[in-house]
Amino acid sequence: MAEVIIYTTNYCPYCVKAKDLLKAKGAEYKEIDVTGNDKAREELTAKANGMKTVPQIFINGRHIGGYDMTAELDKEGKLDELLRAKAG
Repeated sequence: MAEVIIYTTNYCPYCVKAKDLLKAKGAEYKEIDVTGNDKAREELTAKANGMKTVPQIFINGRHIGGYDMTAELDKEGKLDELLRAKAG
């Protein structure tokens, strides 16, 4: 299974939608809550090429983007393939 990391805040409705989508796909993920955590927010911004919004999703180190991009990959049938790929 792929390594999935999702950066979130505790007040973001799109974060909830993204986590629900990942759960529906059977994906396990590591959640990093950046609420009030400047160091984690800086890490997110660096990894996401300057993007500061949440959620930001990474699969096997590849920056996928936010909920909309993840949902689009799902509609295109590409999300399952990414989630099946082994980390490494």
